Amino acid sequence: MTGLAVLGCIVELLRRQQLREKYAALWLLIGLIIAPLGFFPTWLDSIANKLGVASGVSLVLFAGFVLVLLVTLHLSWESSRLEAETRTLAEEVALIRAHLAQTADPMPANVVKPVIDGTTGADGTTATTPTDDREARA
Repeated sequence: MTGLAVLGCIVELLRRQQLREKYAALWLLIGLIIAPLGFFPTWLDSIANKLGVASGVSLVLFAGFVLVLLVTLHLSWESSRLEAETRTLAEEVALIRAHLAQTADPMPANVVKPVIDGTTGADGTTATTPTDDREARA
């Protein structure tokens, strides 16, 4: 019954798009292996005897331990890859922001810029531009 419950949970997670397909294939394979062994426990003992393991329970425990180690290794690899990708993207965003900051103010240095806070500017006029720089550039 546990194997069927695992298969049902995997299918439901796939249906809700909460589990990616690359992981679902692995979990479906595990569920398909567990389901028949739950209905025919003598198969587990015969497989264990063919592999030289004392009992089927020991085989399941060892297989579970190996599976957890492999999943942990894979998740560590994914985490490292994503961390490197995030660092690269952050550097690219910083470079783009720096480039935009250099090209955002196209006024030459010799032009008198309007005063934004409503005080009198160098030419004697009162500035009526908005206080937000983005609105002033638009």
